[in-house]
Amino acid sequence: MRAVAAGTPVLSTMWAAQPRFEHALDAFVERAAELGFGGIEINHSMDAAQAGVLLAQTVLPVVSVHAPAPLERHPTAGWNRSLDLASDDEEERGLAVRYARRSIELAGEAGASLVVLHPGAAAPAQLPAERTLRRLFAVGLTSGPEWDAAAEEALRERARLGAPALARARRSLADLVPSAEVHGVTLGLECRLYYHQVPLPHEAADLLSEHEPERVGYVHDVGHAEVQHRLGLTDRAAWFDLLGERLVGVHLSDVSGLVDHRAPGKGDVDFRRVAALLPPGAVRTLEVDQEEPDEDLARALEVLSAAGVVAPAPAEPVGGL
Repeated sequence: MRAVAAGTPVLSTMWAAQPRFEHALDAFVERAAELGFGGIEINHSMDAAQAGVLLAQTVLPVVSVHAPAPLERHPTAGWNRSLDLASDDEEERGLAVRYARRSIELAGEAGASLVVLHPGAAAPAQLPAERTLRRLFAVGLTSGPEWDAAAEEALRERARLGAPALARARRSLADLVPSAEVHGVTLGLECRLYYHQVPLPHEAADLLSEHEPERVGYVHDVGHAEVQHRLGLTDRAAWFDLLGERLVGVHLSDVSGLVDHRAPGKGDVDFRRVAALLPPGAVRTLEVDQEEPDEDLARALEVLSAAGVVAPAPAEPVGGL
């Protein structure tokens, strides 16, 4: 394993999905190092050729892989990142497992310690009640009868749908753990952006209870948890209350309104509160939109360092800024 020191900031290749890096991923890695990152995460926007470039470079270690990477298009099922590990279609669920297993193999090839997983969804699309909450939030109506009714409906509908989806996600996870054991990686179940998606905190705790901590853990996405908190659906503290002891990684981004994947410092997330809840060994990955400017990433590391989320930034000025 190509390990990095505790607190080292890692950069997701989400930011690499921009024209200047499309055919120059070596330049992306070099820029990440210049900005102050100590590792990279290969996410599901990278195809096999791009993943190969990232594995071959020697500037920064690949610390984690976000399944399903590499990005592939199945002849009949479409893009692999649209496949659902909790699908009620057994063929789709099997394909999702197959592509997630490929991500585990990629992590093994890279010497990465962590594979981030989306465990699936309890419904094929966003719940109508959540759409209502997002519409109300956008116009500043975050209380009152319409807001309360939509929140109650979302909670009721999600509770009705949850158990069957959780059972299917459990099967998929059981299918993947043997591969994780072979390749010596930890599977990190990530909290999601939309309420219909799996897992909720108690669902994650249920899934984790069946597996050893070194094989399956929890990845906290700061932006996702913050959005669901602002919608009044899942308290952001619940993730840490139930899963803090199993936390193996964190996806870091800021949130403006309900828009996540902003560079820290461009929203209003309390990163000091986040820092106080993170175990020292959790992988710290900046996962920000590819349109965020270089200078905002450099500033993001300053914000995260000042809050105690990541190790202090280099004392020398960042080249090129």
